[in-house]
Amino acid sequence: MATGSNRRLGIGFVGAGFMNRFHVQSLVGVRDCEVAGVTSPTRAHAESLADLARGLRVGSPRVHGSIDELAADPAVDALWIATPNDLRVEIVEEIVDGFLRGRWQLVGLACEKPLARNLTEAKKVVALIDSTPLLHGYLENQVFEPSIVRGKEIIWRRAVPLTGRPYLARAAEEHSGPHMPWFWDGVRQGGGVLSDMLCHSYEVARFLLTEPGEPRESLRVEEVNAQIASLKWTRPEYVEILRERSAGALDFRRAPVEDFARATIKLRAPGGEPLIVEATTSWSFVGPALRLRAELLGPEYALEADSLKTDLSVFLSRRVTGAEAEDLVEKQNAEQGLMPVVSDEAALYGYVNENRHMVQAFLDGRMPDENWRDGLAVTEVLMACYKSAEEGRTIAMPCDLTDFVPQVARGAWQG
Repeated sequence: MATGSNRRLGIGFVGAGFMNRFHVQSLVGVRDCEVAGVTSPTRAHAESLADLARGLRVGSPRVHGSIDELAADPAVDALWIATPNDLRVEIVEEIVDGFLRGRWQLVGLACEKPLARNLTEAKKVVALIDSTPLLHGYLENQVFEPSIVRGKEIIWRRAVPLTGRPYLARAAEEHSGPHMPWFWDGVRQGGGVLSDMLCHSYEVARFLLTEPGEPRESLRVEEVNAQIASLKWTRPEYVEILRERSAGALDFRRAPVEDFARATIKLRAPGGEPLIVEATTSWSFVGPALRLRAELLGPEYALEADSLKTDLSVFLSRRVTGAEAEDLVEKQNAEQGLMPVVSDEAALYGYVNENRHMVQAFLDGRMPDENWRDGLAVTEVLMACYKSAEEGRTIAMPCDLTDFVPQVARGAWQG
């Protein structure tokens, strides 16, 4: 890492899939950093990500054959971890072990959401990072979305001082299903759509309800009530579609995961005010594309954000034909008709702001505002959601969830 006014953070990417491609694309809008290295179990994927970085002029990364090689690269100052969830603990163990043995010098680790598959694993990675002086960032992009950040700033500056703090936050993420087969594997992923996406929705809502400058943990969770279901992907024709897409790796007749989840979380503000989070997520939503929605309600005001209310749309007649693609918007479901276009997905979805924050925090030697303790808190609520759904009751918090592993994550849930 360069010093003085020329300080630049060399980023090493662990994993070269969909998420780290988004991170690399976002770095076009981030100063004082460069992509220094990449590693992936699939060499071709690592080479592709490195080529993307070079093409965008955000670095000239070396491709490494292992995490050990990547972390030892003198150009690498921090690691961005975005791998399948079942690899998370062993990757952090390897990095921390090498750091404590003095095999490499790093300033921080950034980890993609969710932090872990369950609370035991989340506590494990937090304990590992706490055994070092390493800084840590939790890569929850949606709390960095420009609309969310700007909307929160306006509400808390203009409305709250005159009429009181907000009391209800709603957040939803919906699309027609993940890209890679491992997301659909409850054991590898740690669940289904609740694990994959309600982590986003809860944290966005918690962020909106938290007063600026107030620690996130100042909102105390009191009750969690949740429901999960498989609404679409256990229908026979869609079971077969998943089987074909995954070359036989996925069999939802035997081991389904939920494609719908909703949760109501009751919290208590520092002043004693009751707060409510309503979160909804779905892999069974078929609209134009991915839809992110958020609302914040208070005594005399409301905030609303919707990613499909874009500033650009195109109409393509039935004579405009072509192959399926995602060239207009993420999780695109059509190539004809009136379609929304997200002109800069990396910015709209929060990746630019997120990575700018992480880079500057690591360069300044301070803990990022969104860090692994937030990821731990989110994981605890996700486990309470699964427990509530399994037992058909509201879970009073605090609740000892350390040894709880959801049925979905054990391959024991039958929808």
